[in-house]
Parts: sequence; structure tokens; C-alpha cells
Amino acid sequence: MDNKDEEDKTVEQVVEIEQAPIANFDLNIHVARLLMNEPFFAALSRRVDKRPTQGIPTAGVLVNPHTAQFEMLYNPNFFEKLSDAERRDIIKHEMYHIIFEHLTGRRPAGENNRLWNFATDLAINSHLNNLPEGCLKPGFDDFADFPSGQTAEWYMEKLKQKMKENQDEDGDGKGQGQPGDGDGLGDNGQFDSHEGWGQADTTTQEIAKERLKESMRKAAEEASRSNSWGTIPSSIRQEIMKKLSGTVDWKKVLRYFVKTSQRANKATTIKKINRRYPYIHPGRKTNRQAKIAISIDQSGSVSDSMLQAFFAELNKLSDLAEFTVIPFDSDVAVDSVYTWKKGEKKKWERVRYGGTDFNPPTDYVNERAFDGHIVLTDMCAPKPKPSKCQRMWMTTDYYARNPYFSTNERVIAITESS
Repeated sequence: MDNKDEEDKTVEQVVEIEQAPIANFDLNIHVARLLMNEPFFAALSRRVDKRPTQGIPTAGVLVNPHTAQFEMLYNPNFFEKLSDAERRDIIKHEMYHIIFEHLTGRRPAGENNRLWNFATDLAINSHLNNLPEGCLKPGFDDFADFPSGQTAEWYMEKLKQKMKENQDEDGDGKGQGQPGDGDGLGDNGQFDSHEGWGQADTTTQEIAKERLKESMRKAAEEASRSNSWGTIPSSIRQEIMKKLSGTVDWKKVLRYFVKTSQRANKATTIKKINRRYPYIHPGRKTNRQAKIAISIDQSGSVSDSMLQAFFAELNKLSDLAEFTVIPFDSDVAVDSVYTWKKGEKKKWERVRYGGTDFNPPTDYVNERAFDGHIVLTDMCAPKPKPSKCQRMWMTTDYYARNPYFSTNERVIAITESS
């Protein structure tokens, strides 16, 4: 079959999918009710977009390569036929994939994708009891000799061993190869789609992971306030809290803030083929730019080493975006405000030594069209007025733990010696 025939076949398949009747089922309407007794899952689920699609037969999660957000895709026709208990467990199954980083950080390089898909489902389904009939689970069917409660990596090695044993029994003498027909693993139990895993590049995945950590932190806070984590086992709860209590790499957080502040100028073009719907919908060309305000507290209590560490990282971040540097103490040093052009390298400097007032730089930023506002400070001043764009505070570890004011905005401690 030549390339033209392949293209025509792809178009026919997409048209058939798009024209298939879609059930009148909106998962978003049911989620709050389904997760009423699952505070953590409910809080996390609210922060994960859910989109109906005919492109997959059941459900799945992925990192959207355009928005750097985790998304859950679901087939309305599939969900409409399920019981509430089954719907609830499928949502929890997909949230577990995200929590355990199965499609991002833990996804093994150079390994067989099908085995990893099986391994992650086995790890998750150990904790779920109401999945649709036939879903693979340790202790049942082809996996009767698999114990429950192991990690995806453990199941991965067990699956490799099982596949080798099956191939050796067939008499090929190799014990190697790709899983497929005759490997003894079956296909009936994998109900959800893993097709979108690995589509996003490394940078996009890192941004998504930082966003996920923030969402998990808020979900954990909600679960703690309600004094209930629902059906999440204590071992998984401990794993989640360990993830959230780990040391924060302030440089990664700074990069994440800049990337997520970027505005996207999007336009459709017939010259770029839409990979999902080739020759049906036009492709999309995206030009991204971020305009970031850097307000630097120049008061005498801010150390030179703190300024030096921050400028060192901004020199690297200038590859991503253009910055407007706003020196301030009790007011903005307007004559010293300058634009840090993309790609430029600059030396750190101090231009003020007075007191601290956060309102002048906030006013300066609010009056201009900035995408994000980063404030380097010792936090030793009253809480400022609200910011019109997302704002983040960067300070030392001591002042992050002992701020003069409380805020729901992100506060990150930097290491002055780094």
C-alpha cells in the first residue's frame, strides 16, 4: 500500500470516529457525587481537566503538550454503561496513574511499553475493587501467581520473567523478544488507554509535574482538614506526603514559573498537518512569549549573596523569556528599571539601601501588561495589595519559615551559596 492509500485510510478512520453517535454523558457533572467520600481524589480530580472523546474506547490520562496540564480523556459511550462504583474506580485508577508518575518521571526508557502499561495497571488495581469485569488484577487470570500491593517496577520485572518462561516453554530457547500473541499475557484486562503517554517533551512534563505537586499539596490539605483520606491506603498516603515534603529545587521552580507564565499566540495554518486529525482540521502554529516582572528588594536587610544567587539563575532563565527588572525599597527606583533582553547576560547590582514597601512594585506591575511577577525579598514588610498577574515570592530559608506576613501565593526559599 502506498503512502496515499495510507493517508486515505487514516482520514476514513478519523471521519468514522468523529461521526459515530456520542452518548449524552458528561463526566464532569457526576464527579462531585461519585467522589463525595473520597476527599483527596475529589480535590485532585477538580484540578485535572476531563474531556469526552471518541478517539479512545474507554478512558486514559496524558500530559497535554500544548498546555502542560494533566488531562483525563473518557469515552461517553463507555461511561454511560457503567455503574457508579465502576465509574468511581476508573476515575481513581486514572488519578493513581498521575499520582504515581507512571506517564512521566517513572516511565522507563528503552523498555517495552506494553509491559510497562500492564505493570502500572497491576500496581494500581491492587487497591481497587469495583473496576469493570475483566480488568487485569494481581491474583486473577493470567496473573494468578502475582501478589498484590507491589510497585509498577516490581510487576515489570515479574512480567519479563513470565514472558521469558512462556517463550522458553515454546521451545525457542531464547527467552527474549517482544510481548505479543503467544506471550501468555493476554489483552483482555487492560481497559484504559495509555496512548498519550510520552507525547509531551521533557520540559512540558517537568512543568506538568510541578503543577501536579502543587495540586497534590492542596488536595492533601483538604483531606487533612476533613480528617479523612477516603479509601487511600496508609502506605500510599505516606508515599504522597513524602513526595510533598521533599526538598524543593528553587531553580526548577523558577523555570516552571516562567514557563507557565507564557502567553501563547496561536494561529491555524494549512501548511502544518494536524497530527491527530490529518487533512481534516488545520494544524496549529504556536509562538510563545513571556513578559516577567522581577521586583528586587534593595533594602539593606537583603544580603548581597542572596542577590548574587538570584541573578546567577536569571542569567540562565533569560534564554526563556524577557524580564523587566524593578529595583525597589520603600518605593520603585524608576530610573533604574530596565529590560533584561532574552539571551542577555548581566551582573548583579545594588542601587538602593532603604526600607521595604511591597505596594509600589505591585502598583508598577499592575499598571502594565505583565504575565508574571517574581519578588526577591526578605519578606520583612506588611502584606501588599493583590497582584493582577500570578506572583511568586523568593527569599531565604529562614524568612520562608518566618515571614512577616502570611500569603497563599508561592513562597520559595533559595540557597544563597548555590
